[in-house]
Amino acid sequence: MLSVFRSPQNPFFSPTRTRSFEAIGAFNPSVVSQGSDLHVLYRAMAEPDDLRTPGKGFSTIGYAKSTDGGTTFTSRQQILAPTESWEAYGCEDPRATFFDGKWYVFYTALGGFPFGPGNIRTAVAIGDSPETLTEKHLMAPFNAKAATLFPERINGEAVLLITAHTDFTEDHPRPTIGIAKSKNVEDFWNPAFWIEWHAHLEEHAFPDVRRTDSDHIEIGATPVLTEQGWLLIYSHIQNYYDEHRRIFGVEALLLDRDTPEKILLKTEFPFLVPEESYERYGIVSDIVFPTSAIVTGDRLQIYYGAADTVCATAQLSLSDLLSSMNPSDRLNFVQRTGTEPILKPIPEHEWESMSVSNAAAIDLNGSVHLIYRATDKNNYSMLGYARLDDAVHVDERLPEPVYGPREDYEKHGTEDPRLTVLDNTVYLTYTAFDGSRARGAVTTLSKENFLSHTFDWSKTLVLTPDDVDDKDLCLLPELFDDKALIMHRIDPNICAQLFELPITHGTSSCTEIMGPRAGMWDAKKIGAAAPPIRVDEGWLFIYHGIGSDNVYRLGAALLDAETATIVLSRTSAPILSPELPWEKEGVVNNVIFSCGAVLRNDTLYIYYGGADTSIGVATISKTALIKRLLPDI
Repeated sequence: MLSVFRSPQNPFFSPTRTRSFEAIGAFNPSVVSQGSDLHVLYRAMAEPDDLRTPGKGFSTIGYAKSTDGGTTFTSRQQILAPTESWEAYGCEDPRATFFDGKWYVFYTALGGFPFGPGNIRTAVAIGDSPETLTEKHLMAPFNAKAATLFPERINGEAVLLITAHTDFTEDHPRPTIGIAKSKNVEDFWNPAFWIEWHAHLEEHAFPDVRRTDSDHIEIGATPVLTEQGWLLIYSHIQNYYDEHRRIFGVEALLLDRDTPEKILLKTEFPFLVPEESYERYGIVSDIVFPTSAIVTGDRLQIYYGAADTVCATAQLSLSDLLSSMNPSDRLNFVQRTGTEPILKPIPEHEWESMSVSNAAAIDLNGSVHLIYRATDKNNYSMLGYARLDDAVHVDERLPEPVYGPREDYEKHGTEDPRLTVLDNTVYLTYTAFDGSRARGAVTTLSKENFLSHTFDWSKTLVLTPDDVDDKDLCLLPELFDDKALIMHRIDPNICAQLFELPITHGTSSCTEIMGPRAGMWDAKKIGAAAPPIRVDEGWLFIYHGIGSDNVYRLGAALLDAETATIVLSRTSAPILSPELPWEKEGVVNNVIFSCGAVLRNDTLYIYYGGADTSIGVATISKTALIKRLLPDI
């Protein structure tokens, strides 16, 4: 599990009208660190050239230098412009490597217009410094759009990555990331070398890391050497062949140190997708495109182009990224307390004979008390009760439901309960379902009666509008300026509203807190799991998300202490996913869904439904979870 932090200075590099060569775009930065200097080579876009690229910005390569870690830039200038016929229509997307005492800048050469597979090639410029590139060569005699040189020799050889056949043709309908090796780096601009290489393309190709055949991949950053191997940050574009549904994402591969064509680990999902305004809006909307990476200690700094307009950067923990890429680490990050559920349906109890799931949890008088959803054979829901003294093993389970439908708007079921204690009152929020519409409701009970099992709940109040599907209602366990904060979901976003106590009316507004992230594990919709838990750093918020694969997983976010409505950090990878057979198969397959969690000392206990059929519990150190949300990078 990992979190990604965009720089508050983003975009750190933008186009400027005072330099015509970059009047409308300055993006896709290739950043090389040398001592205290950062060298930035970037794609610079001028206004369209009406003779060569009518209606399209004209691209060349720019350069800037920073001596203060990337805060200010000097020496900003154009360093590569078309001088050869094979690049007459533009130079794009540099990837620079300082190798064997020279600078090698690989870039996309555009040899015709309109752009297509017949005129998009790769080229290289070479020089003693990034400002003085004195030599140019066209490389592979086939369609290719991205190439980069490893920054050091591997087993005595120069090693190059290249994305071959980036653009669709009938003969080559999908892109291929391939690897080329030679004792002599000059071979990489020898046409005969590439003719032989291409004749055996399958032997040089990486395994296909796309998740579906509609995805697209392209080399991003020059590989970075780590203790575990070579880290390759690359672009993974979902739904690439439908321009209206494309989702640009940033992903990673870990390659073997000595045999870099061997993939050791890969990301399960993108960890960066377009979310911020400078990523959403620009020359081409909704793009994050990674073009360089730098590792300093445990900090991985990723530089990327945003909306084909500006340069941006984000940082994350390298160790967290590698851990999230490791299947065993992903499985063990949150520890299940056993391989079997702690609560299962009881066939002899008609009201809970088909399933039990989605338990609310509160810690009172030394015991964890669960209120859980239970369904009968007709899929009607009621709420049951169980008590766990050690937070893991069930010590008491009542044979009759403790809450069930009382009103017409919940005649088909009372679902997905959540519990909160304020002063001496227990608040039960839940989903009321009339068979066609889900609505958020609340009822209360004194703490004394709750503990004595005198379940004389107050009259229910519906909090959500009549004409809106609204679920995942929860109440925070502290007051904010003497008001209660209620979270719920106006599909597909989580939002919040403050209420006077006692609560006497429904919602009238909904301030958005967070929403789904296109292309990620929580792409389709999200909702609250347990009510947020107060910690020193703010509010720890466990939530559920559903991806395009329709799998329900859990993630975590940290909300600000003062309002609990500002997201300080959010996991880029899920913390708990369906893994065990009873989590993958049941009434609804592939579901991890939580409505309750309690914190005891440093241990967070998360109660969850598996496959909408049974209930399990998993634990994690609060300190470990906060460290992933706020890594020291």
